[in-house]
Amino acid sequence: MKTLSERETGIADSIAAAERLKKEMGQMQAENEKIMADARDKPAQILKEAKEEYERIIGRAKDDTKSITDKMLIDAQQQIQQQKMAALTEVKNEIGKLSVDVAEKILRKQLATAGSQNEYAAMLAEEIKMN
Repeated sequence: MKTLSERETGIADSIAAAERLKKEMGQMQAENEKIMADARDKPAQILKEAKEEYERIIGRAKDDTKSITDKMLIDAQQQIQQQKMAALTEVKNEIGKLSVDVAEKILRKQLATAGSQNEYAAMLAEEIKMN
């Protein structure tokens, strides 16, 4: 009987050990599956983060490019306006100079003789008297 009892105890111990091993194997398998799932998810996560970073960099580059382009456009418009004003001023000055030159030539021609000079002086004197 003693052997039978020892045998029963040995079997019971073996069954308990087998159940512990089975439980440990289940835990190890669950941990293994979790590690494998993490390993499968990691590349997808890295790819997602890389895509987000790419989109952020592209967005920033577009914003910077727009700012630079806008500034260049404003600068060009200001330069055009300044050149336009300078050209307009130059044209006005040239017109004024030409007007004075034409008036001088006309007066010289009209006042070429002494009689016309006296006549012009008399007309100016009359105008002064009226004012």
